Amino acid sequence: MKKEGTLLVAFLVLAFLLFLPWLASDSHAQTTTLRFSNFFPQPHKNSLLMEQWCKEVEKRTNGKVKINYYPGGTLTPAPQTYDSVVRGIADIGESVLGYTRGKFPLSEVVDLPIGVRSGYVASKLADGYYRKFKPKEFDEVQVMYLHAHGPGILHTRKPVKKLEDVKGMKIRASGLVTKIVQALGGAPVGTPMGETYDVLSKGVADGAMAPYEALEGWKWGEVIKSSTEDWGAAYTDMMFVVMNKAKWNALPPDVQRTIEKINEEWVDKQGRVWDEIDKAGKDFTLKLGNQIIPLSKAEDARWAQRVRPLLDDYVKAMKEKNLPGSEALKFAEDFLKANQK
Repeated sequence: MKKEGTLLVAFLVLAFLLFLPWLASDSHAQTTTLRFSNFFPQPHKNSLLMEQWCKEVEKRTNGKVKINYYPGGTLTPAPQTYDSVVRGIADIGESVLGYTRGKFPLSEVVDLPIGVRSGYVASKLADGYYRKFKPKEFDEVQVMYLHAHGPGILHTRKPVKKLEDVKGMKIRASGLVTKIVQALGGAPVGTPMGETYDVLSKGVADGAMAPYEALEGWKWGEVIKSSTEDWGAAYTDMMFVVMNKAKWNALPPDVQRTIEKINEEWVDKQGRVWDEIDKAGKDFTLKLGNQIIPLSKAEDARWAQRVRPLLDDYVKAMKEKNLPGSEALKFAEDFLKANQK
């Protein structure tokens, strides 16, 4: 009996040793490792928030998904991030729709100068727009969520108090903002976000348009002297967080549901962060002794009227493409009226 027991134990130990590599292999197969490309520099609060998103996905999927995070454009440059996700160079990516102008025609409605006053509201608008219209221009990827920054206004090296002051000024702009600059009488300077500090400091550009957060997050407050609160012409830039479709479809349904839940939560988190860093950017520029110029109601209306043709042009262009531009614009304007003061 003792001999038989010894043989049984030996057999069980051998079986376990043979089975162990299979277990390890199976465990490894259950973990999906993804690469996340982000253009925000690592210390930026938006970058930190996306890093938290990665960790939250890992935590709530119980390690079934692991994400290697690449901030600062170290994996893919910002203008190429979307296509890189489509091709699988990056599995997940965050960037700005306006960096590939014309690729997302219907979605440009959110970027129009419609008087956005809050990053939180802008992010909820972006999310609400996508849920309502489900534009086919995103069909190549799986959208995690969309968001948008706070009101984009004018920051300059010398004070701008009225519309006439903008005439001939060289203003850094990208995407649809180039048309806003032109409508206001300025000359757009096409410069990537990461190079704007240098062009402002050297006088290559007289100003730039962006939310207040750029004054601290990108250090523009050190090289400008004035910010003009042109709320009537304020715009936003819609941004995406998208995932390679094949990688998404390969995830188990329970993992997909978990990530979708996290995405819903992050729209709110992202919007609140935009407002927080706008406040921080405004405080930062004031501490440096820079000037903030609020426009009078009448002057602000002049700026709004000057950019109004861009909204009409959008509707016309969408009609030519058989896209519901008129409906999208009405949705955006009604959303802002209902959700901001």
